[in-house]
Amino acid sequence: MSRIETVRGPVDSADLGVTLMHEHIFVLTTEMRENYPSEWGSEEERVSDAVAKLQAAYDAGVRTIVDPTVAGLGRYIPRIQRVAERLPLNIVVATGLYTYNDLPFFFHHRGPALNDLLGTELPDPMVEMFVGDIRDGIAGTGVRAGMLKCAIDRQGPTPGVERVMRAVAKAHLETGVPITVHTHPASRTGLEVKRVMCDEEGVEPGRIVLGHSGDTGDCDHLAELADAGFLLGMDRFGLYTEVPFEARAETLIEMARRGYAERMVLSQDASCYIDWIDPDVMAFLPQWHYTHLFEEVVPYVLERGVTRKQVDRMLVDVPRLFFEGG
Repeated sequence: MSRIETVRGPVDSADLGVTLMHEHIFVLTTEMRENYPSEWGSEEERVSDAVAKLQAAYDAGVRTIVDPTVAGLGRYIPRIQRVAERLPLNIVVATGLYTYNDLPFFFHHRGPALNDLLGTELPDPMVEMFVGDIRDGIAGTGVRAGMLKCAIDRQGPTPGVERVMRAVAKAHLETGVPITVHTHPASRTGLEVKRVMCDEEGVEPGRIVLGHSGDTGDCDHLAELADAGFLLGMDRFGLYTEVPFEARAETLIEMARRGYAERMVLSQDASCYIDWIDPDVMAFLPQWHYTHLFEEVVPYVLERGVTRKQVDRMLVDVPRLFFEGG
């Protein structure tokens, strides 16, 4: 067993239970919310709404969620603490940086950005920041990150994206905390994760979840990544604006049929509140909630050949082994 950091403190890996490996609670553009707060409304109403939605997940059998909301997505741990203290659910939070392209201006004249100017190799302050979140806690809250997060989308390994990937890799090697990466499988960005984070920085692929792998139906490509050792995040069930329900489910079914249940984890990538989406548009995403996986997805795939043992493997055993480093 291993000790896994959660918002309320460490738990034994054996007690994680059914684990959703990629769910958000709040995704916010922080500077917009702080300067134009009218849409946010009542803080207590937002927290209470999150508690009710996460309690429904607990009642459906979920015992742990991983919330990979980091800098760039509006992470604010005191609010998550207020949610967690009213729930029996384990919530694992993350450190890292979310960007598809350039870095926040904060990093433009720090660390490696000055290498050419100074003619020397400078350490990246991101590494120390991420390690501090893991070892000391986030922003004075005492809550320690149990996951590292970065992103690479269709833009590929831009200089900013690659710098974050390398900083996350270095923080992982220093702390042992596992990694989740937002990927764009249609652009085969998982192969860039392998090049940068594994081949060049030395991270074992088995310590990385390639998020949003279910965004493609190219099962040969997914098998290539799984065979390389990665875990595949089949984590956008409920988000059907680009990939419809049946296509996502059939990819999961085919990968399970090929014997890859032990290389996949399941989630919905849901959020109680996300200010990147117009509230009227949210009305068109009625299935985007924390229990959709159990109400619709699992029954569908069980009827089509996926076994209960495989489902339990993806929801319980694979997340536990991932956190244990196995």
